Amino acid sequence: MRATARGWTAVWLVVFVLVQVAAFLVTWQVAVHTELGQWVDTVALTGNRIGQDRIDEPVDRILNAMSVVSLLAATAVIGFIALMRGRIALAITATLLIAGANVTTQLLKYGLSRPDLGIDLARIYAGNSLPSGHAAVAASVAVALVLVLPAKVRAFGAFVGAGYAAAAGVATLSAGWHRPSDALAAFLVVGVWAALAGLVLLFTQREQAQFSTADAHRVASTVLGIGGVIALVIAGLSLGWLTDLRAVEPEELTRRALFVAYAGSAAGIAGTMAVVMALVLAVVHRLVPRHQG
Repeated sequence: MRATARGWTAVWLVVFVLVQVAAFLVTWQVAVHTELGQWVDTVALTGNRIGQDRIDEPVDRILNAMSVVSLLAATAVIGFIALMRGRIALAITATLLIAGANVTTQLLKYGLSRPDLGIDLARIYAGNSLPSGHAAVAASVAVALVLVLPAKVRAFGAFVGAGYAAAAGVATLSAGWHRPSDALAAFLVVGVWAALAGLVLLFTQREQAQFSTADAHRVASTVLGIGGVIALVIAGLSLGWLTDLRAVEPEELTRRALFVAYAGSAAGIAGTMAVVMALVLAVVHRLVPRHQG
């Protein structure tokens, strides 16, 4: 057992916030305010028609399971788990994480502008769709669940939660509801709120709080992190290959190009969620120590 090192952990969380805010701003600026970004998003969204008939049923099942009622139920369950462990501050903070991430997502969606650059004419009147509300719901519930779970099942919960959130993000793309950048931005919003929740948990700890290095889950967080980075590299290579075709209208691209855009975007969505979850898992044992003091 070791005493919690609040200073360095707080620095880590602040850096976590700043990096993800910067990543969100870059994503928004490139994907929404540049012709290349809008073109890549549109090509990926156009590529969702490939094999759509085969995945319609599971996609609908994933997306239809997300509603205000299901979000409230999931939040209640997460709060109940924390209370059963005698962690009142954790229950409140996890609830605030979910509420804050989803409210922020909706405010950003309706507050941010999307200029018409003449790229996606079929959705010109749809307006801004960044960040994705469905992706934010799935990711916020997944991260909050990892915070409240006991250390013995936390790593398992992280993999299941990251997989579920990534599937939800890809499902919004497959259904044609959201562009890939929308899901990516939603995961970054959740990541920012996860770090803020971590700061709250850190500063509400008692002086005698201690954590065990056995709860660090270094292998699991490393696997998630490396897997996420590999997926992001694949996404970057796939979308980079597409830039040579940017003079072609999305509807006129070959099936191969559309598939590369769709698959690369799906890899980017999954990779982003995996990295966010890896960072959460790497520090959660310090935020929710085994011994409260």
